[in-house]
Amino acid sequence: MSSNVHVPVLLGPVLEGLKIKPDGCYVDGTFGRGGHSREILKQLGNDGRLIAIDRDPQAIASVPASLTEDPRFELVKGEIAQMETIVGERNLVENIDGILFDLGVSSPQLDEADRGFSFMRDGPLDMRMDPGSGTSASDWLAFVEERKLKQVLRKYGEESNAGRIARAIVAARNESPITRTAQLAHIVEVASPKRGQKIHPATKTFQAIRIAINGELEQLEAALAQSVRVMRQGARLCVISFHSLEDRIVKRFMRDASRETEQYRGMPNVPEEFRPKLRLVGKAISATDAETNANRRARSARLRIAERT
Repeated sequence: MSSNVHVPVLLGPVLEGLKIKPDGCYVDGTFGRGGHSREILKQLGNDGRLIAIDRDPQAIASVPASLTEDPRFELVKGEIAQMETIVGERNLVENIDGILFDLGVSSPQLDEADRGFSFMRDGPLDMRMDPGSGTSASDWLAFVEERKLKQVLRKYGEESNAGRIARAIVAARNESPITRTAQLAHIVEVASPKRGQKIHPATKTFQAIRIAINGELEQLEAALAQSVRVMRQGARLCVISFHSLEDRIVKRFMRDASRETEQYRGMPNVPEEFRPKLRLVGKAISATDAETNANRRARSARLRIAERT
């Protein structure tokens, strides 16, 4: 398969979960390579509208003419934490019928060595979703304190060997700058215990550093909070996560938003502003065996759906 092919994960459940109306207005908050957006557009009529958001300039540049020339479609360069502003600038607050967040990195981002996301391909140690802003992984590793690095590896990578790996990285950078993905992967591999490894030893370290420098969890929390403010009653929120950190945030947010505020819980007359904002729609959905066999990156995907009350 071409490295530029991005297969949309859980496509059928997403389209069903969004409950698309032909004349509805939808937001794809994580456009990626547009797999979900293309299918959403197929279900929209002439009066439908889809606003897609992505902060990756390569994703923006990859949009085919079939989308850019579609009057129902608009792609905005921005972050998901800017969604409420983007929607507000178009006077669409409380007029959104559905939102999709497909979290994590896309296949092309992982497959292109120059992006520095993957330890499987040697390239510059960058990892930024938007290479034109923020701090690269290489520059971040050059100055981060050992204690902070240990905390990041433990919190964002759930790495049990965080202390040992952090010490090894600091020792290595004192000898020479860490500028390549293969270089970092080797440092982590040497520092990691050799027993019982089911995944590459660098997997969790790369995940943790990527999440930290891109502020991914903070972006997610902000976007989830904004979603209830921009959706109309009956709108659907669909979120696909790929690791437990994201999924816990989504699960907790949807659970809490589907209950009355604690001080009013169980009371007969709850003021409007303290009533539940969401209604949970089913349980978390995972990819079928057929999908995971066809697309390995679907194996850890989990889709959660909620409806605006």
